Amino acid sequence: METRCWPIETRKNQMNDLEDFHEDILGKAMRGLGIGKNELSSRLNVEKSYIEKILAGGVNDGLISAIAKELDLASEKLLRSARKEWCPAPLAINGLKQLNLPFGEMLVNAFVAWDENSKKAWLFDTGPMAEPILDFLNQESLTVDSIFLTHTHRDHIACLDELRKGSNTPPVYVHELEALDGCESITECFSYSCGSLSLNTLHTHGHALGGMTYVIDGLDSPVAIVGDAIFAGSMGGGMVSYEDALRTNREKIMTLPDDTVLCPGHGPLTTVGEEKKNNPFFPEFC
Repeated sequence: METRCWPIETRKNQMNDLEDFHEDILGKAMRGLGIGKNELSSRLNVEKSYIEKILAGGVNDGLISAIAKELDLASEKLLRSARKEWCPAPLAINGLKQLNLPFGEMLVNAFVAWDENSKKAWLFDTGPMAEPILDFLNQESLTVDSIFLTHTHRDHIACLDELRKGSNTPPVYVHELEALDGCESITECFSYSCGSLSLNTLHTHGHALGGMTYVIDGLDSPVAIVGDAIFAGSMGGGMVSYEDALRTNREKIMTLPDDTVLCPGHGPLTTVGEEKKNNPFFPEFC
């Protein structure tokens, strides 16, 4: 993992790249717990309009802290998000490429990991556009060995067919609970290797039924491709089960070594150590 003295402008851009801020985090927690604005207003004995201001991006330290307590979030971490005081330090890892691609009004990540000796590559998710990925593969003279899907939400697989055709139809792996025609179904503990790289899988469901995390060894640092399980300073919404999303993140991702680089489906790279210090969804970590 490369360490640099990053200029202030780079850190500002990194902050802008964050997927979620405090209002998004609160919204996800409220939906996950089934707590609406009226109930929160009643619990805290404040007018609903004050709650609405916070959910629209407003900052009131006392009220944010009180809401955090009701939603089992870490108040100090949530306040750092509200004040925009934290973003993860930019990371550069040899043999790993993040492609941040537009999908409607949002951006979605696809990742390429490769073995320098054989020039064989793994792709993780596809995003919406095959051309930038294929261009990068050609530029680096890489051959696609396999494609791995973290889950099958449209923004993560939109150009799968086009990408396969453009890369000599490599095998595609996806969790069996989100099986796709023409793809290999796998489960937790599936393992694979390619040259100096090895991979194993974790079933990190909750955001998606078949959500998968791919843990890669053989790069400069341990790397986990986490999809929408965790974002820098946040996590994907519990679209299937908020309880399961929190539990599998805690048990399977947050227990990885602190220097593990997390590659999320949206937003910048982060590390397990950074998330322990700064992610409001995990108040058990100081």
